[in-house]
Amino acid sequence: MSITFAAVKDRAKILFAVLLLWNFSIAAQSKKDTTIILISSITVQLESTQALNDLYNFKFDKAEQQFRWFKQKYKWHPLPYFLLGLSEWWKIVPNPKNHAHDERFLAYMDSTIRIADNLHDNYPEYRIEAAFFLAAAYGFKGELYADEDRKEWRKAAVAGKRALNYLEECKEKDYLSPELLFGDALYNYFSVWVPENYPALKPLLWFFRKGDKQLGLKQLREVSYNAFYTRTEAMVWLMRIWNSYENKHEQALQLAEYLHKTYPDNPYFHRYYARTLYSRGMFTDMERVSQEILMRIDSGMVGYEATSGRYASFFLGQLGEARRKPDEAQKYYLLATKYAEETGATDSGYYLYSLIALGEIAEKQGNKAEAKKYFKEAKSKAGRKDEAFKDAKRRLKELEKD
Repeated sequence: MSITFAAVKDRAKILFAVLLLWNFSIAAQSKKDTTIILISSITVQLESTQALNDLYNFKFDKAEQQFRWFKQKYKWHPLPYFLLGLSEWWKIVPNPKNHAHDERFLAYMDSTIRIADNLHDNYPEYRIEAAFFLAAAYGFKGELYADEDRKEWRKAAVAGKRALNYLEECKEKDYLSPELLFGDALYNYFSVWVPENYPALKPLLWFFRKGDKQLGLKQLREVSYNAFYTRTEAMVWLMRIWNSYENKHEQALQLAEYLHKTYPDNPYFHRYYARTLYSRGMFTDMERVSQEILMRIDSGMVGYEATSGRYASFFLGQLGEARRKPDEAQKYYLLATKYAEETGATDSGYYLYSLIALGEIAEKQGNKAEAKKYFKEAKSKAGRKDEAFKDAKRRLKELEKD
């Protein structure tokens, strides 16, 4: 069985995250290890709490001010450089198609690697902690390179291999605190989920210990209740897993609501909340949340851009249809296509089905020429195996019969 880049790329991000966070979970703390390390320091946790809250809430200036203070205080350590890189990473998250933050992100990760290399090679008491930062920095670089809008496969493979090399140093650790259980939870879940859903990737996991999906979910819940640093990240992954893989949409909605209310200015959490409201048929709340997203885009709030606009506009277009208000539906579907075109997301379902909906509206209004235009556009942008392609093709045939 051969494994192509095309087969690998769809799950590249999950694999990088799983492997890195597994390293974090087994490397950072042990009952047998008496070394005081910076990432488990209560003092550093207290110093970083507000900055991390600011980061998640997209108050990057405030977060980075604290991280730069860390850099002055702990310039010998990779932590502040990694946190500054993480800040750049979250600027990428709302719209990975925007490469404006790539250079600064990569520069901070390279600084993390340089500082961690020094600790790793010259200070034995920090060797394990340095190995974590080396694996994490190389892994985040690999995740960026493997993104479908960058497709730098060779660089991704090199970075991933280096990350895996540092994982090997940490296998003897045998204690997982609630804080550091997070990575083990993700590993347990996705080391089973990935080969179940992508059999071509199964050989990649032959040399790793066997996971347990149900144990992984149980661990994620424990982390979300009891952890400090990783509590929010555990909730994010639990929300995604419940919504996309486990059909536990009510639980996903509860987490999405909590994350949005806790970090109300985070556009990713905002649009995920709108998405879960839409999928649960809670249209009154969905309308309010989606309108708020569009208003924030118009006002230029940090992180609110066309990707979130594409989601919100499509949901509002669907609502207009359900209310039998074709003019309102048309307005929002057109806005959804505009936002999709701005980000080059013309192969997304939101774009394709907005076009089909616009074609339906035009057809009902007796404008067959315009209906054909929308159906042809949907057919040309969809893959031949997509349902949108088949739907657009069928509708065009029906129009030609009339």
